Amino acid sequence: MTAETHLQGVEISAAQFFEIWHHYDSDGNGYMDGKELQNFIQELQQARKKAGLDLTPEMKAFVDQYGKTADGKIGIVELAQVLPTEENFLLFFRCQQLKSSEDFMQTWRKYDSDHSGFIDSEELKSFLKDLLQKANKQIEDSKLTEYTEIMLRMFDANNDGKLELTELARLLPVHENFLIKFQGVKMCAKEFNKAFEMYDQDGNGYIDENELDALLKDLCEKNKKELDINNLATYKKSIMALSDGGKLYRAELALILCAEEN
Repeated sequence: MTAETHLQGVEISAAQFFEIWHHYDSDGNGYMDGKELQNFIQELQQARKKAGLDLTPEMKAFVDQYGKTADGKIGIVELAQVLPTEENFLLFFRCQQLKSSEDFMQTWRKYDSDHSGFIDSEELKSFLKDLLQKANKQIEDSKLTEYTEIMLRMFDANNDGKLELTELARLLPVHENFLIKFQGVKMCAKEFNKAFEMYDQDGNGYIDENELDALLKDLCEKNKKELDINNLATYKKSIMALSDGGKLYRAELALILCAEEN
């Protein structure tokens, strides 16, 4: 079955949801925008009509919001609000624990338990299990394994079998995902280390809130197209959520500002 056929379904399975996303995010950048988004909207309307189904209220609102603009952009979370996907899988995209970047950063610290800078399949499975338990949902281990594998395939952009911070951050709504902004200002390892040492003014091996404030102000000044200085407080609060009792160590800040070198 094709992605277009899946759109005709009354309920879409987790695997079908992945296939739909993979099909319409044709450039694989983790978002639907421009022509991708317009193609999806057009084919969604055609599929529902072909199946003899009306657009749901959520679909109508979505078409009204994005159907007449060429600069719309959605992530997986936004798509999950629109498609009639199986209930338990949907919970991962509607969880109350991930409503803001700050919440997300705190969650990342908990599940990246070995501070490797990655979440592997077992850590991801624990994360998903906890989200379901908080929603008072119990599912069989085999189903949880299936969901884990699908989420890994969905978010693992570089196919290394584990998730980086920026990959898992796609669980956030686009407007909440401040990491999108920082993609354009990442530094190579040499530049990052030099910057860290420059702003770690007392040389104690970590950056505190005041030192981070100075670093972010300078970044905003140098990168006005990508970063908005009016959002400085939000950036700072979200990044400090990665800190250890107010101490932001090199490895944690690198997750935000250091580009992976091949």
